[in-house]
Amino acid sequence: MPHDPDAFARFTDERLIPNAGAWDQAEHLDDEIVKDLAAARWLVPTLPEAAGGTGMDVETYGLLSEELGRGCGSVRNLVAVQGMVAHAILRWGSKDLADRWAPAIGTGTTIGAFALTEPDVGSDARNGTTTARAVPGGYEITGRKKWISFAQRAGVFLVFAQLDGDPAAFVVERDTPGLTVSPISGLLGLRASELGEVVLDAVEVPASNLLSHGRLTFDLVATSSLDYGRFSTACGCVGLAQACLTASLDYTRDRVQFGVPLAEHQLVRRALTEMITSVEAARLLCRQAGTMRATSHRDAIRQTLIAKYAASRTAFDVATNAVQLHGANGIGSGFPVQRHLRDAKIQEIIEGTTQIQQLQIADLTLARH
Repeated sequence: MPHDPDAFARFTDERLIPNAGAWDQAEHLDDEIVKDLAAARWLVPTLPEAAGGTGMDVETYGLLSEELGRGCGSVRNLVAVQGMVAHAILRWGSKDLADRWAPAIGTGTTIGAFALTEPDVGSDARNGTTTARAVPGGYEITGRKKWISFAQRAGVFLVFAQLDGDPAAFVVERDTPGLTVSPISGLLGLRASELGEVVLDAVEVPASNLLSHGRLTFDLVATSSLDYGRFSTACGCVGLAQACLTASLDYTRDRVQFGVPLAEHQLVRRALTEMITSVEAARLLCRQAGTMRATSHRDAIRQTLIAKYAASRTAFDVATNAVQLHGANGIGSGFPVQRHLRDAKIQEIIEGTTQIQQLQIADLTLARH
């Protein structure tokens, strides 16, 4: 499929919107949608063509993320996670690791999972307790990872651990002895993201599976990967908010109360205006971040943080208003705004919580002055 926003929109309208509710209820994505994304080379479209992508530029990737977010947050999350894992391996891994895993993830032959978060370590991910030690021929990894998106489906994991007092990143295949995955269900939102808890019980990997080790590993590998996912999340939040706004415009035109359509009531128009303005502002922040990322601007990371912070808050606020405008219908499964509200809350947590980003944005801005 071409790098055409209209193609992204058609895909969302035809493949995601009709099915997203069912995937949410099943807490599982249909295998066919993963195959469709792989066939379009949209699982990691920003990879070079030789590595399973399309060489998509970052600004177009933002448009794709927005459209996927408009239809299904879990599908948008799948694409973001595949990019986080594949690009980390391509950029920081050996040629053998890159040649083996980046194309496999890009073409959907293997699904990747980003195994950073632990049961007792979330925002403080730098201080994870999973450990690795050198053994003859490689390394032995022991620990637990939790809240790992697509762990249930993944064939390969990018695992972060402490090795000789410094952070390290490893590529670990699913069928490695000692690695087990337990599904996590009953989530508030992004239910089709197939989360799991990963236990590594003296898992041995060959020395060649060490992606990076050293004092800067977390900053280089984990932080750059999270930055990639953060941009996708920001743009996806704009899509989610747009879906809620569109649903609210349609509903308030059609729903009649006190003898006139809801949209004729002044307080409803005030709510719609707040939603419209917030969506447009968040979209512009994401576009600005995309432009800066495309030109490797020195302020790109800060602008991406600002975009994700603003867009995730916007998504939750707009989704909340959408449910309110739908009244009792807004809390039922027959209208998508209920699902969007649940998904929106998750967006304020993943790739850095709202509170962590408040600290990061202030710190980076103060450092510039």
